[in-house]
Amino acid sequence: MRIVVAMSGGVDSSVAAALLTNDGYDVIGLSMQLYDQMNGQYQFGSCCTLDDLADARRVAAQLGIPHYIVNFERQFEEHVVANFVHEYVNARTPIPCVQCNSDLKFSSLLERARGLNADSVATGHYARIDKLTTDNGSEIYQLRRAFDRNRDQSYFLFSLTQEQLSRACFPLGELSKSTVRQHARHYGLNVADKPDSHEICFVPDGQYADFVEQRNPEIATTGNIVNHVGDTVGKHEGIHRFTVGQRKGLGLSSDRPLYVTALDAQSNTVTVGPRHTLEQTRLTASNVNWLFKAPIDGARVSAQIRHHHPIAPCRVWADDRELQLEFEQPQQAIAPGQAVVVYDDDLVLGGGWIQ
Repeated sequence: MRIVVAMSGGVDSSVAAALLTNDGYDVIGLSMQLYDQMNGQYQFGSCCTLDDLADARRVAAQLGIPHYIVNFERQFEEHVVANFVHEYVNARTPIPCVQCNSDLKFSSLLERARGLNADSVATGHYARIDKLTTDNGSEIYQLRRAFDRNRDQSYFLFSLTQEQLSRACFPLGELSKSTVRQHARHYGLNVADKPDSHEICFVPDGQYADFVEQRNPEIATTGNIVNHVGDTVGKHEGIHRFTVGQRKGLGLSSDRPLYVTALDAQSNTVTVGPRHTLEQTRLTASNVNWLFKAPIDGARVSAQIRHHHPIAPCRVWADDRELQLEFEQPQQAIAPGQAVVVYDDDLVLGGGWIQ
């Protein structure tokens, strides 16, 4: 069986390739070139650099597998970068890793894999897939949280389709991060102790606002900062410099901590308030994707409103386009533009984009 491994040059995808090779699969490594790294337009963050591509090539050579670099610059610009800028311009907080997974790794990369006569695409994600056979003989693919809950990345994969899940492979789903590094040392991989990447790959030094402003200079427009009762308490230099829940960098003087509680792109207004004004028990999400079918209205589930945020119990009302959640306890800083992912224990039911 031939499997393409998406190799980023990090320890996770490298170990995924090593484990599959050791298990006897016919493995091909593919690395995605996502932007022109020679034109000086980007100063890269902590992944997807030329050094990372070189690391991926070295690992492939160590494992004795073929390795190719595929140019996805156009797709990355259209599906990920442009959406990132558009969301910030519209006072939303984007999460580009979800688009990268659904539109590139498990779409464009899957097409390349088919061209190489590969059956699946494997990645270094910490998540698990189960295959069930129904009474009528059809197959259903379920996405589950990883064994290592601290590393679980199922949140970023909620937008995958049944077709994409049927061709996906996550070799690290049952492993802890420490075990993955042990495997890397066992195989003698040069990336065994390479630090994990945390920043968005195409944004230098995490300066999201500067990146958006370079792409859309007119967004840097002075507007009002108002408090939770509507009084103007300050000015800002662009709504793209704020996100719901933000405390630092407000430039305000107050006798108590203030947080961004809302953003309005039309009026170019930032609303701030004390911590308790961040709390909400309800949210609505659109562009919903259910991995199998929508839960029944009023079902007890749990949901995650952003990565690393605790998963919280709630009830759900949903159809194929929209979902509404009512949490048992108030949630802080529910940010429009972020994904909300719905779970039944460790099973990913689906998710959508917070409005």
